[in-house]
Amino acid sequence: MTNHETLGILGGTFDPPHYGHLALAENGRAQLGLDRVLFVPAGQQPLKLDQDITPAHHRAAMVEAAIVDNPAFALSRVDLDRPGPHYTTDTLALLQETHPQATLFFLIGSDSLAQLDAWHDPAGIVQRARLAVMQRPGREVDMTRLEQAVPGIGKRLVWLDTPCLDIAASDLRRRVRQGLPLRYLVPPPVAAYIHKHRLYTGDSE
Repeated sequence: MTNHETLGILGGTFDPPHYGHLALAENGRAQLGLDRVLFVPAGQQPLKLDQDITPAHHRAAMVEAAIVDNPAFALSRVDLDRPGPHYTTDTLALLQETHPQATLFFLIGSDSLAQLDAWHDPAGIVQRARLAVMQRPGREVDMTRLEQAVPGIGKRLVWLDTPCLDIAASDLRRRVRQGLPLRYLVPPPVAAYIHKHRLYTGDSE
């Protein structure tokens, strides 16, 4: 008999992972009583097909470096080890198959929630997982419009009390290119990895 567990799912490009990701994961873990939070780096994101992203092996290694000191966090390669493009609803379905007794919470920011109706099969997403949402500064969500687009979404949603760390990975990449520090923005092992492999400088290995 398989023990029931409650899993948080945090997807993203993680290019690079930063303290905003970790704060969302840890506050979700604490407030929802999650047994584990799975970090799911995207392979090929359908909404970012026109963007040049860092190779998957680097992004997975940075996630592992970011979460090494938290035993409740784990890396999931569910999107990295299969061909893309990858849709969240398919990712959640695969995680349901590998964790059939688990209750899933999909951890997102309010900026992502505001655009959820533009995602592939949003109804499938909220059917497979409850949404745990972090409010991001300046990102208001039109719940009336979302409820019309995805009926019942309000009953599948919980707001998290999470500090507003408005850190953007795109800004972190810019900072590296301009020689600005990442200290206090990403965990030290992530900063060390970026430096070692010369990521985001145009001179990466």
